[in-house]
Amino acid sequence: QVQLVESGGGLVQAGDSLRLSCASSGRTFSYYTMGWFRQAPGKEREFVAAIGWRGGSTSYADSVKGRFTISRDNAKNTVYLQMNSLTPEDTAVYYCAADWTPIIATIPSQYDYWGQGTQVTVSS
Repeated sequence: QVQLVESGGGLVQAGDSLRLSCASSGRTFSYYTMGWFRQAPGKEREFVAAIGWRGGSTSYADSVKGRFTISRDNAKNTVYLQMNSLTPEDTAVYYCAADWTPIIATIPSQYDYWGQGTQVTVSS
């Protein structure tokens, strides 16, 4: 069983930056592909970014490419999402997720474990 806890969300202005963190309780954290998803009110949950086991492979949604960076520290059982140049369109609840496969997935149903989410609100 893996428990995920996100932190770092908040209210910021357009153009600001935030760094989200997701801490895992599992000892096998390093074997999971980790992903970040987001869900805005009235919209479906959408893929944001993912990172492979050892951090060597990453994937990003086109909407965040060049602005967001995903990283992980396996020694700390933590995955991060650095978000720069935020816009109001980035406003959503952000979730981290863990997938017990080595292949990076972009579909929510392919992930095995989810955190409770952290709210990110970007004002214009």
